[in-house]
Amino acid sequence: MPESHDKGGSKTLNLALQGGGSHGAYTWGVLDALLEDGRVRIEGVSGTSAGAMNAVAMAHGFAVASHEFSDPVQAQLAGAQKARETLAQLWEGVGTMGSTLMWGVPMPAAGAFMSMFSQFLSPYQMNPLGINPLRKLLERVVDFELIGAKNAKQVFVCATNVRTGRGEIFSGKRLSADAVMASACLPALFKAVEINGEHYWDGGYSGNPAIYPLIYRTAAADILLVQINPIDHDGLPDDAQEIMERVNEVTFNAGLLAELRAIEFVRRLLAEGKLDDRRYKNVLMHRIDGGSVLAPFGAASKMRTDLAFVRQLFELGRLSGARWLETHFDDVGVRPTLKLADNA
Repeated sequence: MPESHDKGGSKTLNLALQGGGSHGAYTWGVLDALLEDGRVRIEGVSGTSAGAMNAVAMAHGFAVASHEFSDPVQAQLAGAQKARETLAQLWEGVGTMGSTLMWGVPMPAAGAFMSMFSQFLSPYQMNPLGINPLRKLLERVVDFELIGAKNAKQVFVCATNVRTGRGEIFSGKRLSADAVMASACLPALFKAVEINGEHYWDGGYSGNPAIYPLIYRTAAADILLVQINPIDHDGLPDDAQEIMERVNEVTFNAGLLAELRAIEFVRRLLAEGKLDDRRYKNVLMHRIDGGSVLAPFGAASKMRTDLAFVRQLFELGRLSGARWLETHFDDVGVRPTLKLADNA
């Protein structure tokens, strides 16, 4: 029986969750639709920045259920519901904070305010105490010790080592609030996060998200990428803000595209019989393209966190998740639905 199939009619896959500020609420909607449907069993999840927050919130729900139920069927059913509840707590909390004030500035405008001053002042000058209310919310919602102890889902969080420039994966016992905040640390806005003497910036610079842990450290061959940074961009950016936004999109997609090209190369060699299929996994890639759905809002809206906007993105994500299930559930374990050559 292929690794992606289950005797009960469900199918197993891995999730790769991109980061993109408040646009991660779209991914929340996608996950809510997958978890509510119940036919998809998730083995591993790799996330960066907002994708990492979604990953640990979902893993927390399954860890709690695994702690409460010894029967795996009960734990799976309860875990899906608890994961939905934890994700809702996280993003409703983000939206609630977004409707209040940060340093006297209404949160919907705080992004533009901070972006403007970050051109002249570093976060070590603007925010020397490293205040980040999102960290307190994350620690209140997610029990990282329980995730590490129960290991109900394999979670991989990517952050970029400032010294080496390489991506580093945090998982298992190393998974912590520090690791997630490091994965979401934009260096122009926040001080680098220190973990065991090393300093880290946003994981998007090195893997948004990192695919390779899902290939080497899980059994499932299918990977569903929830992408919220657009690859294609219509028109030529011609003002300073548009140019910088497009540069960031290109930068934060570069690592992902390199991995997709490598996956396609291995698939081609396997098809030609040039690689041993007992040693190399034939990865089946799938994608929910949130980049095209979110493009009309503009890249600047990634800093917008008011509750109405967060809920709007959630509904868009739920719709996309339901559509993907309807269109591609039967393809899981059978064929890839992301044409890597066209997108990489």
